[in-house]
Amino acid sequence: MQTSIVIADDHPLMLRGLTDFLTSKGFNIIGSAEDGNSAYNLIVKLKPQIAILDIRMPHKTGLEIAEACKKNRLNTKIILITFDKEEILYDQAKSYGVYGYILKEFAVEEIETCIEHTIKGRPYFSKEIASYLNASNLDDKPEALDSLTKSELKILKLISENKTSQEIADLLSVSIKTIHKHRSHILAKLNLDNKPTSLSIWANLNKDFL
Repeated sequence: MQTSIVIADDHPLMLRGLTDFLTSKGFNIIGSAEDGNSAYNLIVKLKPQIAILDIRMPHKTGLEIAEACKKNRLNTKIILITFDKEEILYDQAKSYGVYGYILKEFAVEEIETCIEHTIKGRPYFSKEIASYLNASNLDDKPEALDSLTKSELKILKLISENKTSQEIADLLSVSIKTIHKHRSHILAKLNLDNKPTSLSIWANLNKDFL
Protein backbone atom coordinates (compact mmCIF):
# COMPACT_ATOMS: atom_id res chain seq x y z
CA MET A 1 0.00 0.00 0.00
CA GLN A 2 1.25 3.47 -0.87
CA THR A 3 2.36 5.71 1.97
CA SER A 4 -0.18 8.51 2.51
CA ILE A 5 1.37 11.96 2.91
CA VAL A 6 0.21 15.51 3.61
CA ILE A 7 2.59 18.35 2.68
CA ALA A 8 2.49 21.93 3.98
CA ASP A 9 4.67 24.89 3.01
CA ASP A 10 3.80 28.57 2.68
CA HIS A 11 6.09 28.89 -0.35
CA PRO A 12 3.98 27.73 -3.36
CA LEU A 13 7.01 26.78 -5.47
CA MET A 14 8.46 24.61 -2.72
CA LEU A 15 5.07 23.04 -2.07
CA ARG A 16 4.47 22.27 -5.74
CA GLY A 17 8.03 21.05 -6.32
CA LEU A 18 8.01 18.63 -3.39
CA THR A 19 4.50 17.41 -4.21
CA ASP A 20 5.37 16.75 -7.87
CA PHE A 21 8.66 15.07 -6.94
CA LEU A 22 7.13 12.69 -4.39
CA THR A 23 4.17 11.92 -6.64
CA SER A 24 6.62 10.97 -9.41
CA LYS A 25 8.32 8.61 -6.94
CA GLY A 26 5.04 6.79 -6.27
CA PHE A 27 4.04 8.34 -2.95
CA ASN A 28 0.37 9.08 -2.29
CA ILE A 29 0.01 12.82 -1.62
CA ILE A 30 -3.50 13.07 -0.17
CA GLY A 31 -3.45 16.75 0.75
CA SER A 32 -1.44 19.97 0.73
CA ALA A 33 -1.67 23.28 2.56
CA GLU A 34 -0.02 26.72 2.62
CA ASP A 35 -0.57 27.54 6.29
CA GLY A 36 -0.37 25.76 9.62
CA ASN A 37 -4.07 25.72 10.54
CA SER A 38 -5.03 24.16 7.21
CA ALA A 39 -2.21 21.63 7.56
CA TYR A 40 -3.29 20.57 11.05
CA ASN A 41 -6.94 20.27 9.96
CA LEU A 42 -5.86 18.04 7.06
CA ILE A 43 -3.89 15.80 9.45
CA VAL A 44 -6.90 15.47 11.78
CA LYS A 45 -9.32 14.83 8.92
CA LEU A 46 -7.26 12.63 6.58
CA LYS A 47 -5.03 10.85 9.14
CA PRO A 48 -2.01 10.54 6.81
CA GLN A 49 0.84 8.22 7.78
CA ILE A 50 3.30 11.09 7.34
CA ALA A 51 3.07 14.90 7.33
CA ILE A 52 5.93 16.92 5.78
CA LEU A 53 5.78 20.40 7.26
CA ASP A 54 7.67 23.65 6.86
CA ILE A 55 8.73 24.88 10.30
CA ARG A 56 7.80 28.52 9.67
CA MET A 57 4.22 28.94 8.40
CA PRO A 58 1.40 31.42 9.13
CA HIS A 59 -1.13 30.63 11.92
CA LYS A 60 0.68 27.50 13.13
CA THR A 61 4.33 26.58 12.76
CA GLY A 62 5.44 23.07 11.92
CA LEU A 63 6.67 22.74 15.51
CA GLU A 64 3.29 23.80 16.91
CA ILE A 65 1.59 21.21 14.70
CA ALA A 66 4.03 18.54 15.91
CA GLU A 67 3.28 19.55 19.51
CA ALA A 68 -0.48 19.39 18.90
CA CYS A 69 -0.19 15.97 17.24
CA LYS A 70 1.78 14.64 20.21
CA LYS A 71 -0.62 16.17 22.74
CA ASN A 72 -3.68 14.74 20.96
CA ARG A 73 -1.99 11.38 20.33
CA LEU A 74 -2.35 11.50 16.56
CA ASN A 75 -0.50 8.69 14.81
CA THR A 76 0.78 10.82 11.91
CA LYS A 77 4.58 10.90 11.88
CA ILE A 78 6.00 14.40 11.42
CA ILE A 79 8.90 15.39 9.14
CA LEU A 80 10.03 19.03 9.37
CA ILE A 81 11.78 20.89 6.56
CA THR A 82 13.53 24.15 7.31
CA PHE A 83 16.29 26.63 6.57
CA ASP A 84 16.87 26.97 10.32
CA LYS A 85 19.92 25.53 12.04
CA GLU A 86 19.16 26.89 15.52
CA GLU A 87 19.81 24.28 18.18
CA ILE A 88 16.76 25.31 20.20
CA LEU A 89 14.40 24.48 17.30
CA TYR A 90 16.16 21.16 16.81
CA ASP A 91 15.77 20.33 20.50
CA GLN A 92 12.09 21.29 20.40
CA ALA A 93 11.56 19.01 17.39
CA LYS A 94 13.12 16.11 19.30
CA SER A 95 10.98 16.77 22.37
CA TYR A 96 7.81 16.63 20.25
CA GLY A 97 8.76 13.23 18.82
CA VAL A 98 9.44 14.49 15.29
CA TYR A 99 10.75 11.71 13.03
CA GLY A 100 12.58 13.80 10.45
CA TYR A 101 14.34 17.16 10.38
CA ILE A 102 15.87 18.10 7.05
CA LEU A 103 17.27 21.30 5.60
CA LYS A 104 15.39 22.74 2.64
CA GLU A 105 18.47 23.03 0.47
CA PHE A 106 18.84 19.24 0.68
CA ALA A 107 15.13 18.38 0.77
CA VAL A 108 14.91 16.76 -2.67
CA GLU A 109 18.14 14.79 -2.07
CA GLU A 110 17.14 13.55 1.38
CA ILE A 111 13.35 13.37 1.51
CA GLU A 112 13.04 9.82 0.13
CA THR A 113 15.59 8.47 2.62
CA CYS A 114 13.87 10.39 5.38
CA ILE A 115 10.46 8.94 4.46
CA GLU A 116 11.90 5.40 4.29
CA HIS A 117 13.37 5.78 7.79
CA THR A 118 10.12 7.25 9.10
CA ILE A 119 8.00 4.42 7.70
CA LYS A 120 10.23 1.98 9.61
CA GLY A 121 9.89 4.03 12.78
CA ARG A 122 13.45 5.34 12.69
CA PRO A 123 14.25 9.05 13.05
CA TYR A 124 16.23 10.72 10.29
CA PHE A 125 18.02 14.06 10.56
CA SER A 126 19.97 15.86 7.85
CA LYS A 127 23.65 15.00 8.15
CA GLU A 128 24.33 18.69 7.57
CA ILE A 129 22.32 19.79 10.61
CA ALA A 130 23.96 17.15 12.83
CA SER A 131 27.39 18.18 11.51
CA TYR A 132 26.59 21.84 12.09
CA LEU A 133 25.53 21.22 15.67
CA ASN A 134 28.49 18.94 16.35
CA ALA A 135 30.90 21.45 14.77
CA SER A 136 29.70 24.09 17.19
CA ASN A 137 30.25 21.67 20.06
CA LEU A 138 33.40 19.79 19.05
CA ASP A 139 34.96 20.14 22.49
CA ASP A 140 31.75 19.19 24.25
CA LYS A 141 32.07 15.43 24.37
CA PRO A 142 29.28 14.24 26.65
CA GLU A 143 30.80 13.20 29.97
CA ALA A 144 28.23 10.42 30.30
CA LEU A 145 29.97 8.52 27.49
CA ASP A 146 32.85 7.78 29.85
CA SER A 147 30.47 5.81 32.06
CA LEU A 148 29.52 3.38 29.29
CA THR A 149 31.11 -0.05 28.94
CA LYS A 150 32.79 -1.15 25.68
CA SER A 151 29.71 -3.23 24.81
CA GLU A 152 27.39 -0.31 25.47
CA LEU A 153 29.54 2.01 23.33
CA LYS A 154 29.52 -0.53 20.50
CA ILE A 155 25.73 -0.82 20.70
CA LEU A 156 25.35 2.97 20.81
CA LYS A 157 27.54 3.31 17.69
CA LEU A 158 25.34 0.78 15.85
CA ILE A 159 22.25 2.70 16.97
CA SER A 160 23.81 5.85 15.50
CA GLU A 161 24.03 3.94 12.20
CA ASN A 162 20.23 3.45 12.42
CA LYS A 163 20.47 -0.29 13.11
CA THR A 164 17.43 -1.85 14.79
CA SER A 165 17.71 -3.82 18.02
CA GLN A 166 17.23 -7.05 16.09
CA GLU A 167 19.95 -6.12 13.60
CA ILE A 168 22.31 -5.27 16.46
CA ALA A 169 21.53 -8.56 18.19
CA ASP A 170 22.29 -10.45 14.97
CA LEU A 171 25.55 -8.54 14.39
CA LEU A 172 26.77 -9.15 17.95
CA SER A 173 25.42 -12.73 18.09
CA VAL A 174 23.39 -12.11 21.23
CA SER A 175 19.69 -12.27 22.05
CA ILE A 176 17.29 -9.38 21.48
CA LYS A 177 16.62 -9.50 25.23
CA THR A 178 20.31 -8.74 25.90
CA ILE A 179 20.19 -5.72 23.57
CA HIS A 180 17.06 -4.41 25.29
CA LYS A 181 18.82 -4.76 28.64
CA HIS A 182 21.86 -2.85 27.34
CA ARG A 183 19.62 -0.14 25.87
CA SER A 184 17.93 0.27 29.24
CA HIS A 185 21.31 0.67 30.97
CA ILE A 186 22.49 3.17 28.34
CA LEU A 187 19.30 5.25 28.72
CA ALA A 188 19.82 5.38 32.48
CA LYS A 189 23.50 6.35 32.20
CA LEU A 190 22.76 9.07 29.64
CA ASN A 191 19.81 10.27 31.72
CA LEU A 192 17.40 9.99 28.78
CA ASP A 193 13.68 9.33 28.89
CA ASN A 194 12.35 5.96 27.77
CA LYS A 195 10.71 7.07 24.50
CA PRO A 196 11.41 4.75 21.52
CA THR A 197 13.29 7.44 19.58
CA SER A 198 15.30 9.06 22.41
CA LEU A 199 18.37 6.87 22.12
CA SER A 200 18.45 7.03 18.30
CA ILE A 201 18.25 10.81 18.33
CA TRP A 202 20.97 11.13 21.00
CA ALA A 203 23.24 8.68 19.16
CA ASN A 204 22.78 10.51 15.86
CA LEU A 205 23.56 13.85 17.47
CA ASN A 206 26.72 12.51 19.13
CA LYS A 207 27.95 10.04 16.52
CA ASP A 208 31.23 11.96 16.08
CA PHE A 209 32.17 10.96 19.63
CA LEU A 210 31.38 7.25 19.20
